Amino acid sequence: MKLQIAGVTLELTQGDITRQTDLDAVVNAANAQLMPGGGVAGAIHRAAGPGLEEECRSLAPLRPGQAVMTGAHDLPNRHVIHCLGPVYGVDEPSDQLLASCYERAIQLAEDAGLTSIGFPALSTGAFGYPTRDAASIAIDSVARAARAANRLDLIRFVLFSQEDYEIHREVLSNLAVD
Repeated sequence: MKLQIAGVTLELTQGDITRQTDLDAVVNAANAQLMPGGGVAGAIHRAAGPGLEEECRSLAPLRPGQAVMTGAHDLPNRHVIHCLGPVYGVDEPSDQLLASCYERAIQLAEDAGLTSIGFPALSTGAFGYPTRDAASIAIDSVARAARAANRLDLIRFVLFSQEDYEIHREVLSNLAVD
């Protein structure tokens, strides 16, 4: 599914974020120490190789809502933007912290002159954020940032599960009608 917002294509796909060969940057659903873990962080670190973990050491720790950028190492992209989303029910205000992740990632991409970026569903896995609530925050944040973007022309949500894809599609469809 695709939607145009102020000249930026907002796109949804179901797939593997580590195989997005046409994106300048992919976003890692990072942990505070920027180390390999499970889920998206584990997949990105495995695909990027040991150089990513080495580069991340000096950038940690992150606080919820923060984002930093590294090289992509063995990934097919130029950069990885690492975001620490909030743990649902622990890090407050969780909605503002989650929105900050998306906004800061887009700002880092813009500052680096990138034209495309791919996001997973931040904070919805081990961090426990309800997917529908997280999708609404993510899509609203990205839509706002797209309206202010100067360089980005493609923002893609790469959703691992069919269920996550369907939830994001429904939220994006509602945005498209508004």
